[in-house]
Amino acid sequence: MERQNIHNPEFSFFAGTLSVFLCIIFGSNTVAIKFTFTGIGVFTTAGIRFIIAALAIFLWARVTGQTIALKKGQLRQVLVLAALFAAQLSLFYLGLSKSNASRGTLIANLLPFWILFLAHFFIPGDRISRRKFFGILLGFAGVVFMFAEKKGVTADFRMGELIILLATLIWSCSVIYLKRIIGAFSPFQVILYPMVFSVPVFLLEGLLWDTPMISKLDFKIVGAVLYQSLVTAAFGFVTWNTLLQKYGAVALHSFIFIMPIAGVALGGLVLGEPITSKLLIALALIVTGILVVHLKPRKEEPVYPIEKGI
Repeated sequence: MERQNIHNPEFSFFAGTLSVFLCIIFGSNTVAIKFTFTGIGVFTTAGIRFIIAALAIFLWARVTGQTIALKKGQLRQVLVLAALFAAQLSLFYLGLSKSNASRGTLIANLLPFWILFLAHFFIPGDRISRRKFFGILLGFAGVVFMFAEKKGVTADFRMGELIILLATLIWSCSVIYLKRIIGAFSPFQVILYPMVFSVPVFLLEGLLWDTPMISKLDFKIVGAVLYQSLVTAAFGFVTWNTLLQKYGAVALHSFIFIMPIAGVALGGLVLGEPITSKLLIALALIVTGILVVHLKPRKEEPVYPIEKGI
């Protein structure tokens, strides 16, 4: 991840507007995934999504002249990333099939707090300051409030949330590992290759456990798949990293608090999920925690990049 430096140009109104839009589409992705489950199996959805996304990113790389081939010794590192990616997404999709998109979004937004904690031990120089520690406490307090919700929460529903929590922890481990090796790769390589190597895993899981793999296809379901594949995983990745390269990480990460807000709001509006008082308190705590961690100007780089996994 590039460091913010004095050579980054001033963040324009257009760049800020585009950053807000990207955070909204990233935050709403869980809603699209959940909707796709109405006609396509859980693991089959992941397989189809990343086939399309990988093809789109491959074509973008070819058109823009990106280096696609891996160097000697990089395959092993890519396979580690792919294994973490496949485990993370398999668990996330499974957990989301049992829970709500809004609640899944909030749990997934524990990612920055998990990474702050892990980076303290595994990334030299990424220490937990008092401000970071306070932000971590706020974030996890938000999830505690969400888990305190009892009304309409079955044992299977709760199991889904715990599975998403585990998926988010694996995701954070993947980002920590990526942060240690990223200097040897082009950014798109660490997105493309994990997708390519994980697709057979998702499709095998779908063949074994999705009954049926595809039960219904209509305009809305196809649209939801394309949204996940082309809008978030392809367009979102390319656009975010273009802005990141031009303006730096600090400016862009000031907007990520929008992601959980978008996920919860659209879960209620699009899917009709209940937005309870405890859920709103959880949202407020998580958003505040993200703001505490990211909005204060600082010299150190943010400890995680925007990920494609969710």
